[in-house]
Amino acid sequence: MIDINGIKIGAGNPFVLIAGPCVIENYEITMKTAERVNEITNDLGIPYIFKSSYKKANRTNVSSFTGLDEEESFEIFRKIKAEFNLPILTDIHTVEEAGKAAEIADILQIPAFLCRQTELLTAAGFTGRVINIKKGQFLAPEDMKHAAEKVKSTGNEKIMLTERGTTFGYHNLVVDMRSLIIMKELGYPVVMDATHSVQMPGSGNVTGGQPKFIAPLAKAAAAVGIDALFLEVHPDPPNALSDAASQLPLDDLKELLITIKEIDAITKR
Repeated sequence: MIDINGIKIGAGNPFVLIAGPCVIENYEITMKTAERVNEITNDLGIPYIFKSSYKKANRTNVSSFTGLDEEESFEIFRKIKAEFNLPILTDIHTVEEAGKAAEIADILQIPAFLCRQTELLTAAGFTGRVINIKKGQFLAPEDMKHAAEKVKSTGNEKIMLTERGTTFGYHNLVVDMRSLIIMKELGYPVVMDATHSVQMPGSGNVTGGQPKFIAPLAKAAAAVGIDALFLEVHPDPPNALSDAASQLPLDDLKELLITIKEIDAITKR
C-alpha cells in the first residue's frame, strides 16, 4: 500500500481518482478543472490526486503544443496545492527533470514509451517520490517487473503500475484486462488509464481517439479490481491543445464516478 498525505492506494482500499487536463495549457483551464474535480470527488467521497503534464515531450507533430514555460507551470501546481490541498502527479522525460519535478510533485510518472529507460527510472526512484510507471504499449504486463525492479534498486518501493493499452496493429490500441491482474500479482498498486487507452496513435497529423469507450473501459477495469483510475479530463476536449480526441468532458465526470464507485465497492466487498 502507498500512502500520500493520507490517501491510501492499494491493499483493498477504495479506488483513488487521478485526473486533470493532459497538459497545463493556461492558468484558467487548469484551475477550473482542479476546482471542479475537487468539488465532485469531495461530494462523492473519492480520494483525488491532480494530474497534468508540465511538458509534452512526445507529440505526433513537430508544431504541436508542448507546454508553457516550466516555472509558470510549476507555479500553477503550487497554487493548486495551496488552494485545494491536492497531491500532484506529473510526467518526467529525462534524468534532469526528475529532481526538478520532485520539488513540487508527489508522484513522478514515467511515460509508457520510456518505461525501459534505466537511468530515468533510477533517477526517479532516488527522489523518494511515489513513481507511477506506465506500461509500454509494446510490453507484456509481466515484463513490468523489470521496470519496477529498477526503481526498487534505489531503495524506493513506492511504485505503481499503469495499464494504458497495447499496440494492436496500426493506429489502434487494445486493453487486455488480464494485465491488471498480472501486474497486481507483481505486488504493486495497479492503475487503469482509461483515456490514453482509447487513443488511435498516429492517425494523421495528431493522435486520434474514441472517447465513447472511456466509460466502458473504466467500468470494466473497476469490475476487475483496480487501485486507482486515471482519467484526463477537460472542460472543452475538442479544443484542448493536447489529446483532444481522448479526454473526457469535465461535465461527464460525476456520472461516471458514481458508477465506478458502486462497482468498486462491489468488487472489494
